Amino acid sequence: MKFLKKYLKFFIGVAVLILGILFIPSVISSSDLENGNLKRWRTADLARRTAAAQLLSASNENIELLVQCVDKMATLPDSSDMAVRDAVALCYTGIQVNQNN
Repeated sequence: MKFLKKYLKFFIGVAVLILGILFIPSVISSSDLENGNLKRWRTADLARRTAAAQLLSASNENIELLVQCVDKMATLPDSSDMAVRDAVALCYTGIQVNQNN
């Protein structure tokens, strides 16, 4: 009986470790909008999108315009694989160029 209990505990421990290794990375990556793609951007709420735009642009200026620009890019066909970082960089550069003219 001790033999059975010992191996049962061992197999349960191994199963918990395997489940932890499989599910923890997916939970961590799902909360990171800045490193995601525009498909995740569309599903995020406005507060998360605004926070991501502020973090990526390192500025509080024109955040609403920046979020609207990335929202517009996210609606374009075949844009769901584009990185959020790239879209924010393009929009931020466009806003800066428009202000300097």
